[in-house]
Amino acid sequence: MAGRPISLLPNLVTLANAFFGLLALSKAIDALILSGDDPTVFYQKMDRACFYVFVGMICDGLDGLVARLTRGESAFGAQLDSFSDALTFGVVPALLVKVLVEHEGGLTGHAGNPRLHFLASASFALMAILRLVRFNLEPDEEKTGEEKTGEEKTGEEKTGEVKTGEVKTFRGLPSPAAAGMVVSTIWLYLVMRQPSLEKEEGTSTFFHRALSFMEAPYWEPVLDWVPVLLACALPILGFLMVSNVRYVHTISYLMLPRSQFFTLVGIVFLLILFYMAPVLFLFLFAVGFTLSGFVLQGLARLRLIRAPSPRA
Repeated sequence: MAGRPISLLPNLVTLANAFFGLLALSKAIDALILSGDDPTVFYQKMDRACFYVFVGMICDGLDGLVARLTRGESAFGAQLDSFSDALTFGVVPALLVKVLVEHEGGLTGHAGNPRLHFLASASFALMAILRLVRFNLEPDEEKTGEEKTGEEKTGEEKTGEVKTGEVKTFRGLPSPAAAGMVVSTIWLYLVMRQPSLEKEEGTSTFFHRALSFMEAPYWEPVLDWVPVLLACALPILGFLMVSNVRYVHTISYLMLPRSQFFTLVGIVFLLILFYMAPVLFLFLFAVGFTLSGFVLQGLARLRLIRAPSPRA
């Protein structure tokens, strides 16, 4: 009985992930209702919605760590994590895009079709759900590509992670990464439309200063098309989530037993860049990670082509 309360901690962190997803969705609804004739309110509410999705990502990363530290891994926790991910990283980003397109379409002249916007959003959300269900039900040997006994199977393999040498990889774009791609694009669009959002405690960030040197009229023709293009990208990102493209598990890659000192130095510089321009950094990181799967797959095929053929 003494250990049971401790096992609640990872599940509470997982529920926090779902809570912030719901809070983000609530802010998006507020953005439509409260904006009225003042577009500033819409951008401010959507800015908060994007922020809460990324807070949900932090909770999603912490729940596994808390579970390992407290030895609170369980089948219940795994299912709860999948349901929370489906909400925060599947349904919420898709609906944020629909809210953005519906609101901005009337202002930019690219109203589009509400039914098409819904279908694009639904394709992303449904593919995220299918990805999570597939990895919950797949036999472990199909995930890893090798046979293992029940005692040798790890909890990490049951989440769709696969070890390649010492680096774990995911089959398909992870749903948090897909959500990060969508939400960081929305966030970047918002701060470029409303540069005043890029302030912290009244102080302009580095990115806000950079935007002040750019004339808005030059950006408006490009920005007008961003919501529509983002809606078109939703089915593509949804397909990537259920594809066979391999993506590296970032944490396992950083923990490789090589020069940890230079890894630490690199992380420090990345944190500095994040502090200088957080929204731009998140967007570039999301784009880089999304494209990394294609780069790794291309390199793998190139190695197969160059590999000497076995002698008969």
